[in-house]
Amino acid sequence: MSHFSQIKTKIRDLTCLQSALDDLGSNWKPGPQPIRGYRGQTHEAEVVIEQDNGYDIGFSWNDGEYALVADLQYWQQPLSVEGFLNRVNQRYAYHAVKKETARQGFQVSEEQRQQDGSIRLVLNRWNG
Repeated sequence: MSHFSQIKTKIRDLTCLQSALDDLGSNWKPGPQPIRGYRGQTHEAEVVIEQDNGYDIGFSWNDGEYALVADLQYWQQPLSVEGFLNRVNQRYAYHAVKKETARQGFQVSEEQRQQDGSIRLVLNRWNG
């Protein structure tokens, strides 16, 4: 019986996910490669975060998005699963917005971190 849990996300862009993990100081490895689980079980993932306890965390492509895959009983991160995903999602959204707006010809002219933790971006695009 597998002990791996898969938590759905709205993360679809691998490079933005990897940038978000970099921002959070996560030491991740690119896949595809197996993540380690209970009793030597493995699960293939595109991003792997090794933990000191021998049970890894990964992000695996599933139904059009990257799901967080881990044996949650052996979660060994400074944040809870929910806290970790909230931080990843915020940094992912930041990188996804910057990537998409750059693709449309916009440049960030101002960036402000708000007291509530949100980030305010001011974008410019020159026409002509």
